[in-house]
Amino acid sequence: MCCTPSLGKELLRVSDAESLATRFKAVADPNRLRILSIISSSPDAETCVCDLSEPLGLGQPTVSHHLKILVDAGLLNREKRGVWAYYSLVPGPLDSLAATLVCSS
Repeated sequence: MCCTPSLGKELLRVSDAESLATRFKAVADPNRLRILSIISSSPDAETCVCDLSEPLGLGQPTVSHHLKILVDAGLLNREKRGVWAYYSLVPGPLDSLAATLVCSS
């Protein structure tokens, strides 16, 4: 049985395809997937940038680069509190990505 992505019954518009491609590119990196996992599993559903370097084994500039890509793709919110930035998941976009990968029967 052939499995095709479930994108709905309508043809995917150019703007929607570009948005999906940007988001898929953003999650197509193991470190960014780990960042999303760390944030989504945190008790407060948010994480300070200062708490990401150690579990990722990456320097702060590299972590900031990955966070910027995830924010620019619309997957993370960034809230500045004093000298620290806190990140949380934007509700919906990851579900939308997952829905495009669901096999239709």
